[in-house]
Amino acid sequence: MPEPQPGARPADGSTPGTEPDRDPAAAEKPTSPPVPSDQPEPSTRPTAADQPKPSDQPEAAATEDVPAPRWSGSASVPPPLPRRPAWGESAEPTPPQPVPVGLPEHQTPVDPWAGVDTGGWDLPSAELPPLPPTTPYPVPPTTRQWSGPPAPPVGSHPVPPPVAPAPPVAPVSPVAPVSPPAARPTMPSRQMSPPAPAPAPARPPKQRRGGRPSTPPAAPPPGWQAPKGYVPVRRRRRWPWLLLLTLACCCGCPAYYGFPISAQYPARAALPEQVEDLTLRQDNRSAETAKQLENEVRQEHLLAEDTFAGVYSTTSGKRVTVFGGTGFRLTPEADAEAEISRLADRYALNAPETVDTGVRGRHERCAVGRADGSDVVVCTSVDHGSIATGVFTRLSVTDSATLLNTLRAQIVQPEG
Repeated sequence: MPEPQPGARPADGSTPGTEPDRDPAAAEKPTSPPVPSDQPEPSTRPTAADQPKPSDQPEAAATEDVPAPRWSGSASVPPPLPRRPAWGESAEPTPPQPVPVGLPEHQTPVDPWAGVDTGGWDLPSAELPPLPPTTPYPVPPTTRQWSGPPAPPVGSHPVPPPVAPAPPVAPVSPVAPVSPPAARPTMPSRQMSPPAPAPAPARPPKQRRGGRPSTPPAAPPPGWQAPKGYVPVRRRRRWPWLLLLTLACCCGCPAYYGFPISAQYPARAALPEQVEDLTLRQDNRSAETAKQLENEVRQEHLLAEDTFAGVYSTTSGKRVTVFGGTGFRLTPEADAEAEISRLADRYALNAPETVDTGVRGRHERCAVGRADGSDVVVCTSVDHGSIATGVFTRLSVTDSATLLNTLRAQIVQPEG
C-alpha cells in the first residue's frame, strides 16, 4: 500500500492536521478485513546469528528520516522472537575468519614439529607399585574311599530263560467237573553263552604272475568244430630265451674281455742264445748297450715286473736290438702308440704303421727311421702281459714285424 506523502491532502478533502470526528463504535470496527499474516512460525524464524550485522549508524536516526505512517490498512507485525540455541551451540555469533592474503604456495611453511624433542623414542616409564600377593587356593579336604559293596560288572542284558512248551490238554466233557491244573515245576534258569563268531571266508589261493592257472581251461562242448580257416595259435615260451640272454650278458662279456688277459698275464722273459739265424752277442760293447736299454725300460715303465735287453746279429751282417719288459697292462694299444712316440726323437721316425698280429689283445706299430747313418725299422709289440721293441737293420717293415713276432715268441713265455 503506498505511503502518504507529506503535504498531500487526503481523499475526503480534510486537512492533514485535523481529523474528522468519527463515531467511537465505528472507530473500533475494522475498516478492512484482516490480512493473514505472512510471518513464519517461531521455529522457522531467523535467529540473531542469521540476521545481518547492524550498521554503525544509530537506529533513531533511521527512524527520523523515514516518517511512520499515520494509519495503515493492516495490523502491526510484532518482531520475531529470539531463537533458542541448540544443544552445545554457543550463544555468541561466530566471528568470520580472516581471509589469508596471497596464495598458499607463497606463504611461509609451518613446521608442525617445531619445539618438540624428537631425539629418541625411549620415553621414561612410570614405575608401577608392586601387586599385592594373591590369595592361595584352599586345600581340599581329604576324602575317604567308599567301603560299600562292589558294583556288578557291566555286561550285556540278561537273557531270559527259554519257555518250555505247554503239555497238550485233553478235551473235557461238559458234564465232568474241571479240576484245576497242577502246578508246573520251575526249570532252573541257565545263562546262555554268546554265539560263536562266524568263520571268515576262505581266501582264494594266490596265483603267480605269468604262471599257469590252477584250473585247466574248459573243454569245448561235444560236437564243436572249428570254423573254416581257423588255425590255433600256440603260445611260445619266452623264459628260455630270456635265460640264455641273461647268461650271455653276465658271463659272455666278461669271458670275451677276460680271456686275453688270462692268456697273456702273467708272463716271464728270458733271452735265448740262438733264434733261427740270429746269435746273441756277448762282447763288452753289446753288453753295455743292453744294460743301458734295460735301465731305460725300467725308468719308463715303473710297473714292469721284469725287464730284458739284448743285441743279436747274423753272419751276413744284419743286426737286431731287442728290449722290453713284463707286467700287467690294461690298455695295450695306447701303450704301443706311447712307446713309438717315445722313440721317435732318438731314431728320427716317420709316421708309424699299424701291423696286424692276428692275436686278440696284442697291438703292434712299426716306423722307419735312421740310426748311425743307416736306415732302421723300429717295431713295438704290446699285449696285456708284456711289451717288446726291436730295432732292425737292412730289413723291410714286413720282415721286421715278422722277425719281432718270432723273437717275442722265444723270449716271452706266458705262465697262465
